[in-house]
Amino acid sequence: MKIIETVTGAEAGARAAELIAGLVRRAPTAVLGLATGSSPLPLYAALAGMDPALGRVRGFSLDEYLGLGPADEMSYARVIRREVIERLGLDPALVRTPDGLAEDPIREAADFDRRIRDAGGIDLQILGIGSNGHLAFNEPPSAFTSRTRVVELAASTRLDNARFFDSAADVPSHAITQGLGTIAEARHLLLLAHGEGKAGAVARAVEGPVTEDFPASLIQRHPHVTLFLDSAAASRLQRARV
Repeated sequence: MKIIETVTGAEAGARAAELIAGLVRRAPTAVLGLATGSSPLPLYAALAGMDPALGRVRGFSLDEYLGLGPADEMSYARVIRREVIERLGLDPALVRTPDGLAEDPIREAADFDRRIRDAGGIDLQILGIGSNGHLAFNEPPSAFTSRTRVVELAASTRLDNARFFDSAADVPSHAITQGLGTIAEARHLLLLAHGEGKAGAVARAVEGPVTEDFPASLIQRHPHVTLFLDSAAASRLQRARV
C-alpha cells in the first residue's frame, strides 16, 4: 500500500490524474472503474488538462441509485456522462453504468458483474470512502466476497448524500453497487479522500482491523493500492506516507 499525502484535495487529484494518464499512455484500451461523489472530481478535472488520448478507454461505474435513469440529473449515469465522458472525451459506447430503471434489478446487477469479467476485469478502480467505511454502496457489514448486487443504503449514507438532493428524503433508499469481491478483483485500487471528515474513516481503513463491519478495511488485503489524501484526510494516520 502506498500513501501519497498532499496539502490540498486538488493536489491529490492532480497526482492521481498523473498516475491514470501514465496507465492510459501504456495501455490505450485500459479498463477504468469510475467513481462519483465529490472525492474524484479533482482527479477528473486534472485529467482533462492532460494529453493522453482517452477515446479508447473502457469504463464501468461503481454504482447507481435504483429508480433513477440517465435523464435524471441526480443519477450517477448523468454524473458520469457530465464529469467523465464529456469532460475527458471518452466514447459513451465504451462506458457502462448499472441501469437504475431496470425491470429486474437483481438480473441487471448480475449482468453488470458479468460484463466486467467479459471485459477482462478492471485495470484501475477509482474509489472514495464513506464516513461509515462504505466502499461504493457496500454498507457495513458487507461480505468481502460480495458481487454486484442490489443494496439498501444506510441512513448515514443517505444523509451524507443529501447535499446533492433537495433533502435527505429525496435520496433513493436502494442502489445497485459493485460488490466488495468485484472491487477486489481490480488490478489496482486508487482511493481518494480529502477533508477532516474523512480522517477517521481513512485511518480505520488503513490501520484498523480488517473486518466486514468496516468494508473499506478490505484495501489492506489488496496487493496494489494507492491512496491520494490531502493533509486533513491523512491527519490521523500513524504510518509513513510520501
